[in-house]
Amino acid sequence: MTQSIDKYAAYATDFAAMTQAACSSELTWLSELRSAAWSRFKEIGMPVARRGNEKWKYTNVAPIANSTFRYAADVDATRIILRQHVVDNSPWDENWTNVVCVDGRYSADLSDRLVENGIYVGGLSDVPDSHAEVLRAHLGQYLSSDEDGFVALNTAFLHDGVFINVPEGVAFPEMLNLVFISTGEEGPQVTYPRVLIVMEGNSSITVHESYLSLSEGAAFTDAVSEMFLAEGSQVQHSRLMQENDLTYHVGVSRIYQSAYSEFASCSFSKGAKVGRSDLHVLIDGPEAKCTLNGLYLTTGSQHMDNFINIEHAKPFGTSRLLYKGILDGKSRAVFGGTVLVHKDAQHTDAQQTDKNLLLSEDAEIDSKPSLFIYADDVKCGHGATAGHIDADTLFYMRSRGLDLETAGRILIQAYAGEIIDKVGPDRLRDYLDQLYSGAVQTPGIALKGIS
Repeated sequence: MTQSIDKYAAYATDFAAMTQAACSSELTWLSELRSAAWSRFKEIGMPVARRGNEKWKYTNVAPIANSTFRYAADVDATRIILRQHVVDNSPWDENWTNVVCVDGRYSADLSDRLVENGIYVGGLSDVPDSHAEVLRAHLGQYLSSDEDGFVALNTAFLHDGVFINVPEGVAFPEMLNLVFISTGEEGPQVTYPRVLIVMEGNSSITVHESYLSLSEGAAFTDAVSEMFLAEGSQVQHSRLMQENDLTYHVGVSRIYQSAYSEFASCSFSKGAKVGRSDLHVLIDGPEAKCTLNGLYLTTGSQHMDNFINIEHAKPFGTSRLLYKGILDGKSRAVFGGTVLVHKDAQHTDAQQTDKNLLLSEDAEIDSKPSLFIYADDVKCGHGATAGHIDADTLFYMRSRGLDLETAGRILIQAYAGEIIDKVGPDRLRDYLDQLYSGAVQTPGIALKGIS
């Protein structure tokens, strides 16, 4: 069940204005893609009704649907933000290839654009003719506006974003750092970040996405990423959600893997009032490998939902999933992990695990790992745990001269470090380590009953 489009009058007004402002040279196929998505959004709206809707059972998006978020105005990013601000507030290294989007739009002034040796790294709205057909062949092909209203809404407002295309046999040597900034310049606003990565045969890349807030005001981020991995290609990927505590963030990622490809991802979430990470990986070629790791930290009244799906459609595929949560205050987290093995995906090897550390008696985790197996020759398993800091370990550490708070903090950092240590380069890993270390230094580490 969904809400009527009358509930979304602001979106309708903004869509009409965007359509009117579109230049006459705009690509016909892109206009048709957006129009179809808007029509679908008008039909389904946002998934506010959760009864009978397993996908949204534990996460209430009514606050998003009932709030008015306006489409961010198309303004010159340099009037709002300086490159130094980005450098100071995000993972950054001048030796990386850095790409910045402000309010969902590619900023040429703040970004390192690359068009050489068949490689394209730049905006979606100004793709050169040499890569236009690749864009058309892949954009919007790995997810459908029928999935839910958030995908439809993002596609309806698809105006700009980041497009990365790595040609066959190219190993991109540098870190690709994508930074998405929500300015809040126009008050409560919605942004629609979009990422498309196309990896051709036997190519490789390392890419990181960061989502930041410039203001402390309320905002809604509706982000969509698509990745295509051709045969033998490799992607090392990481994603960081660190927006302010009044932001609603829905991130949808769709990954298509061909034969012998490898996709490794680490997802990190620390900010947002309500966060949702919807990740689906389709392994559609034999002997492909997928490794998904995640670390989520919730405090206060934050809510974080991880909805992770791995679909094995071909034989001899391998997948590993490990997500870890740290929950404090009255926060709540959700983990829904599904592995689907089709009948033709014989010899699949899939394992998934969700672990949670509860720092407060009021924190809550809903964990639901699931396996759906239709092949008869597989090796699959799953598990989920939740618990508090071990009292015996704390006693041992205190016997070595550490105070209670220091001992607890060290244990938390070690717990988070298992995921943080999986990312690279070193500068990114150090940034994440400091980010999470700072977040757990509050005295209320909830070691109740331990003195």
